Amino acid sequence: MLVKELKGDVMNYKVVDKEKYYRKGVYRHFTQDCKCSTSMTARIDVTPLKVYSEKTNTKFYINFLYILCKVLNSRDDYKMGYLWETDELICYDQINPTQYIFHDDTETCTPVYTKYDEDYACFYENAQRDIDLAKDTREYGLNMAEHPNWFDASYISWLSYDSLNIELPDGYLFFAPIINWGKYREEEERFMMPVSVRLNHAIADGYLVAKVFKLLEEEIGRFCK
Repeated sequence: MLVKELKGDVMNYKVVDKEKYYRKGVYRHFTQDCKCSTSMTARIDVTPLKVYSEKTNTKFYINFLYILCKVLNSRDDYKMGYLWETDELICYDQINPTQYIFHDDTETCTPVYTKYDEDYACFYENAQRDIDLAKDTREYGLNMAEHPNWFDASYISWLSYDSLNIELPDGYLFFAPIINWGKYREEEERFMMPVSVRLNHAIADGYLVAKVFKLLEEEIGRFCK
């Protein structure tokens, strides 16, 4: 395990042997021949999480953010990174969410860096604190250079949408997940929420993207018990 220090924050990762990587052929193809991403939008059943949040007087948004972090940290496939300086494929020990707080008065967003903690109570408290602090600033403040092992987690609160696509420049090997979700809506007495998952095709295919949705519903079930 290699360690990199970023302004007092310690980040652990391992270098993946590309010759032994189980997606070796796919990785070569989608980093050399056809650099692209793959994305998918699907609705997941969040009825249990809605009920849990109401009963416990906790925020659905933070509860879902915690579950999302836990899911993405459960598989190495979702924690991959690329070091362009050394052309190395790496896997982070942990990835954390970059959430976004919307300001109604300026119609702008402020990125919020909240470190994932497997301890739910600790994560909830930290996320709420970070949100409250972000509400007092109008600075964009995105700093990806100092946060390489952070993924985008963005709530589109104005719409229960059906499709969403994130475009990145051709040839740019960006491996961090980009996750969006919208408003849930009632469908046949269940509350269904649109979630969009974008991953680089070099490290994920349709199966791995689709599995995020399945893992989310499974983790919601475990969390709400």
